[in-house]
Amino acid sequence: MLLIHAHLQVKPDQEQPFLEAAKVLVSASRAEAGNTGYTLLKSTEQEYSYTMVEVWKDQAAIDAHNASPHFQEFVRQAAAFSAAPMKLEVFAGEPVEL
Repeated sequence: MLLIHAHLQVKPDQEQPFLEAAKVLVSASRAEAGNTGYTLLKSTEQEYSYTMVEVWKDQAAIDAHNASPHFQEFVRQAAAFSAAPMKLEVFAGEPVEL
């Protein structure tokens, strides 16, 4: 299992268009075969700061996602939303039952 935290800083005047595009991305990504979680979180500490938390079955699922039309469209639009370069963190993990 691979987890991705994609940290995005959004331009204040682009927050609504960002949220509209993110809604499409999240919905389509959740429907992908290798996806087990895709959530957009908003920071409570820093304005206009968001994190996409993604959970993927394997690298092949991530590769398919990155090539998907909905992801490519979001990337195309991202330059207009972004106030800073995206910070990407990737983790390998396994679920733990408590």
